[in-house]
Amino acid sequence: MIRERLLSEGLRPEQVENFQQATLRTRELREQIRERAHRLQWRVLDALQARGLSEVHLLGSTGYGYGDTGRELLDEVYADLFGCEAALVRLQFVSGTHAIACGLFGNLRAGDELVSVSGEPYDTLSTVIGQKAPTPGSLIDWGVSYRQLELVDGSLDYQGMRSFLRPDTKMVFLQRSRGYAWRKSLSIEQIGKAIEVIREIAPQCVVMVDNCYGELVEEREPTHVGADLVAGSLIKNLGGTLAATGGYLAGTRAAVDAAAYRLTAPGIGGEQGASLGFSRSMLQGLFQAPIVVGHALEGACWAACFMELEGLEVSPRWEDHRSDIVQAIRLGSPEAQAAFCRGVQRSGPVDSKATPEAWVQPGYRDPILMAGGTFIAGSSLEMSADCPVRPPFIAYLQGGVSLGHVQLGVVRGLVSLQNLTK
Repeated sequence: MIRERLLSEGLRPEQVENFQQATLRTRELREQIRERAHRLQWRVLDALQARGLSEVHLLGSTGYGYGDTGRELLDEVYADLFGCEAALVRLQFVSGTHAIACGLFGNLRAGDELVSVSGEPYDTLSTVIGQKAPTPGSLIDWGVSYRQLELVDGSLDYQGMRSFLRPDTKMVFLQRSRGYAWRKSLSIEQIGKAIEVIREIAPQCVVMVDNCYGELVEEREPTHVGADLVAGSLIKNLGGTLAATGGYLAGTRAAVDAAAYRLTAPGIGGEQGASLGFSRSMLQGLFQAPIVVGHALEGACWAACFMELEGLEVSPRWEDHRSDIVQAIRLGSPEAQAAFCRGVQRSGPVDSKATPEAWVQPGYRDPILMAGGTFIAGSSLEMSADCPVRPPFIAYLQGGVSLGHVQLGVVRGLVSLQNLTK
């Protein structure tokens, strides 16, 4: 039955064989991913039970949100999962970039230095920093200086950090995910090694990690290896496809409180912020997040193997260690990007008949082509493909609530690519 369906989708017989071969080759690794996902879900369950989650925590609040026990419990559970002192989980964060920006602005002052040791940050964070061009309200506009240490062959330059960092550097920033770059994401082991080096040179600095796309991919999070602050979006991994919006910060009490004062106001911090009835979906989404992230990783692993068998260059390769949910596929032209995205869009449950169009979104410097027929607009965990329209014309495939859904998206993307040459 599967063979007939694949042929009806437009695959040739030899491509159906590659489909099946990819499924066989990745079986053992996908089983390991499932086992890790089960362990992580047990950890989430233990945290929810230890904090005494009950029906009353799911009711939500309005207005100022004082005394919102569900919101407070969610903060506590996140702090437990991240092995740190405090967390701030709020639907008032409009994106992961917003959460990261609150962490940056909350912990930096005029005259402080921010250093990235993972090369150039993601497009929207470059705008927050103001490194490419004068941006009103950016960190540089507010008097914060910025320097970045480039990666060496796509990897952290540990030796270079020793000469690049200064004892009075106020904050060091690391981006865990590949973002829109052809490089490997950072593993927890690599982040931990970097933090050891950072502490040697600037022991008092705040180490912040952009954790977007990386949550629940490995057994540990950056805070388990010494990060002072991590941030991310709830319409990515930790929302479990159920959180309708929001973001989080987790880390030391001082760093989280400073970010909370930036989100709301000095003296108020995390004490306000109505949950508006979204506590249920945020908590339930967290509960199922490890399993959905596991499915997304299985899909990415299979996609890498299948696309490689079809002659395309991918990063990471299917057998490589993964520390985010993103699968990069080098397509080589804007026409190929558009074709692949059309196939992915046709595989979504929502707006499957829409045609993705590239446009310059706020905070980006290039047109971005995005395919995502998702229930939550912009959700990276359901299944989507992002394509910044610039050389070398890469598609960044991410998410997927099941292996079967990712397979269909990739198959339709490939068939759409093939139709370009007909």
